[in-house]
Amino acid sequence: MVEIILKRGKEKAAIQRHPWIFSGALEKVKGKPENGEVVKVFAFDNEFLGYGYYNSNSRVAVRLLEWDENQTIDKNWYQNRLKQAIASRQFILNEQTNTCRLVFSEADFLPGLIVDKYADFLSLQILSSGIETVKGDIVEILKSELNPKGIFDKSDATARGHEGLPIENGLLWGENPPEFLEVKENGISYHINIAEGQKSGFYCDQRDNRSILASYTDGKKVLDCFSYSGGFTLNSLAKNAKSVTSVDSSALAIETLKQNLTLNKFDVDKVTAIQSDVNKQLRAFKESGELFDVIVLDPPKYAPSRSAMDRAARAYKDLNRLGMLLLEKGGLLATFSCSGAVDIETFKQIIAWSALDAGKEVQIIKQFCQPEDHPVRISFSEGEYLKGLLLRVL
Repeated sequence: MVEIILKRGKEKAAIQRHPWIFSGALEKVKGKPENGEVVKVFAFDNEFLGYGYYNSNSRVAVRLLEWDENQTIDKNWYQNRLKQAIASRQFILNEQTNTCRLVFSEADFLPGLIVDKYADFLSLQILSSGIETVKGDIVEILKSELNPKGIFDKSDATARGHEGLPIENGLLWGENPPEFLEVKENGISYHINIAEGQKSGFYCDQRDNRSILASYTDGKKVLDCFSYSGGFTLNSLAKNAKSVTSVDSSALAIETLKQNLTLNKFDVDKVTAIQSDVNKQLRAFKESGELFDVIVLDPPKYAPSRSAMDRAARAYKDLNRLGMLLLEKGGLLATFSCSGAVDIETFKQIIAWSALDAGKEVQIIKQFCQPEDHPVRISFSEGEYLKGLLLRVL
């Protein structure tokens, strides 16, 4: 096995079980490892630190996955890790919910692997060269443990480019999922499109937050921005919202939302679905003087890295400023960020700037986070990517 020696003083994070070793921390590579190969990592004084995936293309040169030198990284090791991850999510799955995240990358000691369960199908995202090299084993283990109808490769994230990997999108095993697969979450049914939908097909990381926010919408006029397939819209209707306006730039998202309204037998007359750029539509509402009781802002990742922070902060600030201006006095704004580079304190500061620009007094009445199937390892704070605030705008 190829050995990697770190520079003097660069071993602290690895000893503390942080899984990333950046290329600038490497002193010596003893051999010529292939990208994705498992290597043995040592401190400058030759103290063993861990086993990890090597990749010369990435800023994260090594992704650590095991700290016990006596372990062997083989198919049995992967099976044990997958069984542990799957078992920890079983309490989520029941008659009301048949979709969740079964494997969450570094949080489950499998850096670069995401597995989502959608009814009888599995959707995989493979984001590291290390997992790519054992994709066949992963599929075999998932078949054995879960017996799904099909396993679909949804590895079309731009992050694969940083690992020198091409985009993949296609069937890995079994049946192709139907164009619109029905799943259930908290008793609400959704049609999702795994092959053409965003991310792995559905945003199950908002499961708890959708339910929490809906409890505030009884009799309210709601605006759901970046609505996608209608998670916040449908939950609000289930809690007797007076009306919901849903805005998304994707034609597929709007079409799926309309299907989901029919699927759940909700009153379609209560919903106005608008295909539009959200910022443009918010400005149009402001010009027309339209106001809402509850607004949801759940935008895509504005800060994919720390280098994008300044631009992202401006985007979040302007978006939330517009949202605050469209609320009735005392209205509620549920605002989110899924950018791992934006921590909760930074997000609160951005919201404070938004409030100042909008000329509004704002109270934080609740803080949102990601659910149990998206756990955060205490040694890897970067895994805590989803955060949100429920604000009362005075």
